[in-house]
Amino acid sequence: MLFLILSILCSVTVGAIFKAARQYTISNIQIVASNYVFALILCYLSFPPDVNSIGAEAPWSIYIAIGVLLPAVFLIMAASIKHMGIVKTDAAQRLSLFIPILAAWLIFREEFNILKITAFMVALPALVLILSKYTESTKNRWGYPAAVLLGYGVIDVLFKQIATYTSLPYTTSLFVVFGIALVIMIGVVVYEVLISKQPLNIRSILFGALVGIFNFGNILFYLKAHQEFADNPSTVFAGMNMGVIIIGSLTGIFIFKEKLTKMNYIGLFLALIAIVLIVMSQHYK
Repeated sequence: MLFLILSILCSVTVGAIFKAARQYTISNIQIVASNYVFALILCYLSFPPDVNSIGAEAPWSIYIAIGVLLPAVFLIMAASIKHMGIVKTDAAQRLSLFIPILAAWLIFREEFNILKITAFMVALPALVLILSKYTESTKNRWGYPAAVLLGYGVIDVLFKQIATYTSLPYTTSLFVVFGIALVIMIGVVVYEVLISKQPLNIRSILFGALVGIFNFGNILFYLKAHQEFADNPSTVFAGMNMGVIIIGSLTGIFIFKEKLTKMNYIGLFLALIAIVLIVMSQHYK
């Protein structure tokens, strides 16, 4: 249970770092780029990749797709936290679990039971209520968390495709994906520095180091939690998603003083119900 709690705390901390970074003159692009430097180093040290086994037959199209999407969605998440707050962004990220479930139904023809159908019926109004704006005078930039939901959902589908490729260890594939994401972000940083004349900022790099450490910690402890609950993976699945929504909401409300309406609270409650229904559906095929 300790690994699961640590994974939840690391996930929420990533959002809190982006929120706290707003107080300084920083570059989210440089933060995300630095994040992959440290995440890649930690991945190499913790799960030494079998680089020699990576050949032309590896699923490079999927690697590249994820390598492009990961930093892009990370930047969108940072913008979402800035404009919509941690509460709504974390909730949207966790509701992204419905994208791979929907893909399993539409693409892989997986049968849906009544619990999954009910979960979708609950999740849709939950999302609408969570993303509703605070007051009439506040511009509602719901597109950011909506993009986070869609982006992480697509990434989840692609990661599941990688998991089916058993010729390479999953952690080696993760190392490759991080490497591609880093190369892309280095290119973006070079463009920002040389073309947009945005100088390198030591604060951005330091914040990126923190994001990279906690981002990797989230992955590391999540994998360890699955090893600990090998016979009951749904415990990890439910605990992670519900934990992030609850802890993320408490962090946003009490630490960063984010304002929520009654409709937002109802949406968060419905999101938790939807996740519970999805977990239950795994036991009743």
